[in-house]
Amino acid sequence: MKVKVIPVLEDNYMYLVIEEHTREAVAVDVAVPKRLLEIVGREGVSLTTVLTTHHHWDHARGNAELARLRPGLAVLGADERICALTRRLVHGEELRFGAIHVRCLLTPGHTSGHMSYFLWEEDCPDPPAVFSGDALSVGGCGLRLESTAQQMYQSLVETLGTLPPETKVFCGHEHTLGNLEFAQKVEPGNDHVRAKLSWAKKRDEDDMPTVPSTLGEELLYNPFLRVAEEPVCKFTGKAAPAEVLEALCRERASFERAAEPLQPQARALLALQWGP
Repeated sequence: MKVKVIPVLEDNYMYLVIEEHTREAVAVDVAVPKRLLEIVGREGVSLTTVLTTHHHWDHARGNAELARLRPGLAVLGADERICALTRRLVHGEELRFGAIHVRCLLTPGHTSGHMSYFLWEEDCPDPPAVFSGDALSVGGCGLRLESTAQQMYQSLVETLGTLPPETKVFCGHEHTLGNLEFAQKVEPGNDHVRAKLSWAKKRDEDDMPTVPSTLGEELLYNPFLRVAEEPVCKFTGKAAPAEVLEALCRERASFERAAEPLQPQARALLALQWGP
């Protein structure tokens, strides 16, 4: 399994997942279809499916044009609001693309119909991957817009947080600097936050993406996965995990990011690879 990391728009990521034996490819969150098709052509693969995490325009706006350019393309997701959707997925459903297995994980919070995708190959030494859209990002998570704090807690801690720690996390946005600056405010004594923030600043200076992280790393520095930890509870003044998460969401929404976003003109030229 090879993953092409494709920065688009101001700070979005779309992905192309390639099954290297069959040369079948699956796209995740198509925002700029022509950019995607350039990479599909360069890689010499057959694009068969789009997996959309949620219906927001910066994750799904390219579906209709891509479906027009590629008749027969399957556009899959969990929300009927997803543009050009051909089939609605349900929680726990499993898909197969050659040797690649996909488990669909409903992760409401950012939106009520948000689906994350857990991918792995049997008898393969490479770690699995999760494409988490705006449910989970490096050092943070998306804004809670449509679901309850309890639902978001279940999505983050019980659904995503229990995946294997070696799982690579491919999220929907480059928000790492702002997320980690907030994480440092929450846990100023957390050495893992400090080290990851220093690394992320260097990546930002080099105009390079910070994805993927691993779930094991996220459990060390992402406050939204650490709602049972004493320093996070103390910061929020709450004890119940869902209440801690709700307080974190309020604090994060009002937190002003210090760093400037990456320039879209530069990012649009990047297409990086993760995998063998």
